[in-house]
Amino acid sequence: MKSLKAQNHFLSQSDQQLLELEKVSRVNFLEKFFLLGLLEIKSDSASVLQINLGKMCNQVCKHCHVDAGPDRKEIMSKEIMLKCLEVVAKEDFEIVDLTGGAPEMNPNFRWFVHELSKLKIKIIVRCNLTIIVSNKKHYDLPKFYKQNKVEIVSSLPHFSSSRTNAQRGNNVFEKSIMALKLLNNEGYGKEGTGLVLNLVYNPTGAILPPNQEILQKQYKKELKKKYDINFNNLFTITNMPISRFLDFLLKMDYLKEYMNRLIDTFNPLSINALMCRSMVSVGWDGYLYDCDFNQMLDIKLKSESNHINSYNSKRILGRKIQMANHCFGCTSGSGSSCGGQIV
Repeated sequence: MKSLKAQNHFLSQSDQQLLELEKVSRVNFLEKFFLLGLLEIKSDSASVLQINLGKMCNQVCKHCHVDAGPDRKEIMSKEIMLKCLEVVAKEDFEIVDLTGGAPEMNPNFRWFVHELSKLKIKIIVRCNLTIIVSNKKHYDLPKFYKQNKVEIVSSLPHFSSSRTNAQRGNNVFEKSIMALKLLNNEGYGKEGTGLVLNLVYNPTGAILPPNQEILQKQYKKELKKKYDINFNNLFTITNMPISRFLDFLLKMDYLKEYMNRLIDTFNPLSINALMCRSMVSVGWDGYLYDCDFNQMLDIKLKSESNHINSYNSKRILGRKIQMANHCFGCTSGSGSSCGGQIV
């Protein structure tokens, strides 16, 4: 089958993705809601501000929903960052979650983290690990993270090199282990330090994640035994059928099968814990979204205040969450979020 980039030139890539999911889904996501007696879901808080600092990345992972890579030029400007700082300072967010691409590749990354740390708010950085050992200028990142009390969330698709490298590229596993050792040396992932290091598991194919608790025990045992690596928690996250992973599903002719799997395992218990209910996602250009996935599909937040320059908590709280068929990815099985399974 053709990839998205080879299809209808009159539709945006975001619209093409939504159309593909609509074509293969035997049930519409909103229909599932109607069967539950629900018409919509609304945000009930805004405790997390997730900020995408840009789509530039030193890796090209097969499952990436951002379609990030070294050739991407989208980078958040310092002007938008200053506005984000202003919003964080006056609102009641509990967490600022920095993501990308590789957020560290934004030229103002360290300045931004340092300024956020002055606001005494929990800072999460979604670090791909290999960025730490990719260039000498990044070697001191573990020390920088420690100085600013940053919580690290890093992808490691498996505790074996073959499965990790198959998903994320040649030698990524080996570089990731090197980076994890550097983080451990600073105290990350070790009991009593208060320096949190969490890992992320994404399936390497068109399957759902296994039980998070059981897999975490396996990760801790194998990484400690083979590499003397310590970490705090493992998050299992379902691969979202958008962007690069959607292209993979189309090329392998797995899309219908995968969507059926998501639909068949739809879990209504996940609805109350969906991350979109307590999150506001900021795109690299300052536009606002209900979640990072909606951001990649250009489904903007349903509010007159849909840009960081016009952020208004009264208009944003209680808003109707924008949903489409990709939302089956967060509501299947044990549910999925940026913090792992939710049920």
